[in-house]
Amino acid sequence: MSESIARNPSAESKAELRKRLLQARCEAATAGFANASLAVHLREALARHAPHTVGFYWPLTGEFDARTIVGEWLAQDARRQAALPVVAMKGHALRFHAWTPDTPMRIGHHRIPEPEQTQPVLPDLLLVPCVGFDGDGYRLGYGGGYYDRTLSSWSGAAKPVTIGIAYEACRAALPREVHDIPLDAIVTDAGLFASPQMPT
Repeated sequence: MSESIARNPSAESKAELRKRLLQARCEAATAGFANASLAVHLREALARHAPHTVGFYWPLTGEFDARTIVGEWLAQDARRQAALPVVAMKGHALRFHAWTPDTPMRIGHHRIPEPEQTQPVLPDLLLVPCVGFDGDGYRLGYGGGYYDRTLSSWSGAAKPVTIGIAYEACRAALPREVHDIPLDAIVTDAGLFASPQMPT
């Protein structure tokens, strides 16, 4: 059992938990076998859900880089679309704008690259980066609340399938708040795990 799984979240603050899991994620990210295995399972997830438009993220330090896989996925069918998040205003829900490997990028809020002058699109599958996650599909992020606000703004038919991207080393018992929204599934280097509430 890894240290991240064994510890009780009530014994440490969320900030301490986030710091510990960020360190665990950076260590996992340097392991080539973990990245290769995660890539295999991510391709399986895309094949299983067969989306038309995939929203994903520009990788920050320690995050799995899905750009090559998404680029390959786009190249297989000209009808497919991919999109990256744009922060139109700090503290508000994310917007997703069209992306290809050739899309010009600009530096947006929080110093994160985002598409420059592309059309907004609505993903039907969204890949969400995780600092940590648990077996019920809840994630720990950076604390900005962007994905919580974004997911709560989507409802009904407009809500995409949400799949967290994480390393198995970051599986943990997480504290929960009333605004937390579970993801539909998590992809890690160990496999694709549907959340209990995900329809089969």
